[in-house]
Amino acid sequence: MGLLYVALGGAIGASARYLVGGWMGAWLGSGFPWGTFFVNISGSFLIGIVLVLVDGGSLPAGARTFVAVGILGGYTTFSSFSYESLGLLTDSGLLLTLLNTLGQLVLGLVFVYLGVIVGRLIGGA
Repeated sequence: MGLLYVALGGAIGASARYLVGGWMGAWLGSGFPWGTFFVNISGSFLIGIVLVLVDGGSLPAGARTFVAVGILGGYTTFSSFSYESLGLLTDSGLLLTLLNTLGQLVLGLVFVYLGVIVGRLIGGA
């Protein structure tokens, strides 16, 4: 049943990302990735609210699967990254937080670059 909740939530979140990202880009222009920026920041804000309400018992445990993993996971994985990084900062200290945040940022850039190279090698533009 959890997989169904994630799949349904993911469809909602991905659709919302497409709509919100496109709207923000159209509204603020294409010189900066405003759509992605807004989606990542708003997703981070929303996951903070949802997970605190689930952990505090104000929302049922299933909301974690449907809303946090499904909807917000489809909307942006950056929200999970932000929430987990905050958890590292409060529970494990600065070193692990920096390893996580800088590691994902740097390696994410490196691997997206490598992916672009491989995509071009196999026939992309």
